[in-house]
Amino acid sequence: MSLFWRIFGLNALVLGTATGLLLWAPVTVSVPVLLTEAFILVGGLGVMLVANGALLRWGLAPLDRLTRLMGTVDLLRPGQRLPVPGGAGRRGGGGGRGGGGEVSELIRTFNAMLDRLEHERATSSARALLAQEAERRRIAQELHDEVGQGMTAILLVLKRAADDAPEPLRGELHQVQEITRASLDEVRRLVRRLRPGVLEDLGLVSALTSLTQDFATHTGLRVVRRFDAELPALEPETELVLYRVAQESLTNTARHADATRVEVALRRAGEAVVLEITDDGRGIEAPCEGAGIRGMRERALLAGAALDISSTPATGTRIRLTTPVPALRKPS
Repeated sequence: MSLFWRIFGLNALVLGTATGLLLWAPVTVSVPVLLTEAFILVGGLGVMLVANGALLRWGLAPLDRLTRLMGTVDLLRPGQRLPVPGGAGRRGGGGGRGGGGEVSELIRTFNAMLDRLEHERATSSARALLAQEAERRRIAQELHDEVGQGMTAILLVLKRAADDAPEPLRGELHQVQEITRASLDEVRRLVRRLRPGVLEDLGLVSALTSLTQDFATHTGLRVVRRFDAELPALEPETELVLYRVAQESLTNTARHADATRVEVALRRAGEAVVLEITDDGRGIEAPCEGAGIRGMRERALLAGAALDISSTPATGTRIRLTTPVPALRKPS
């Protein structure tokens, strides 16, 4: 039954019931209307309105559920769908209009729109992230070639000048050397963050080891590593997603968690590889997810992975990224 005929039928049922009660009820209306008769008429009208409202609420309940889903849907959390009345499929196959009318058709259309939007969001996010990685490589290369080499040349000039300078000036030149050397180390650290060359050369485990060591050195936090000895081979894009999620998680821990200990685990769980970062900080609120966490969710979509963030105040935060292992190709 279509939505129009459903509402028409509900109203006809209420009006027909009221008409039947008026026909067979031993109630007369005087002119002018008596007070008792007015009470009966007003009470009957109230009963009609309540009955009509209850039946309409029941008839329009699927639209209410659809409205609530529209208000809460998040493309970074894929899979949110509304069940179609009448047992029809998610994409509208098999049920047709006869099973659920316009409401079912609207729900099927909305679910299909979510499918399309999630696909388009994943595609656009992939392009944006790939462009971002290309820009990071370019900036890292320029920092290494231009800034790094220029600061190295400055260090050499300062050394020659300090060797030939008198004693009062020599101490100041040595101080400038130390400042320049510290700046050069910072530039090299930025280059490693922008372009993890160890990830391309030595693999994910070595890259995460270097990342956590560098993080512990600069933050003073205790970092515990738990990496499985044998991990399956992953696509380069998937390894980069795991590395960037770990990097962003550690950065958020240093900035916001107020933690003293961080544990980074990488293990195989069935047909998936799980990256887990746990801290003992103050936790986060789910509604307070910022750009960093949403960026991690976008990266998870890029690798077809599932990102789960669990946290309660004063108990720390656990970030778990579960990425599927690619199936081995059979020889042709």
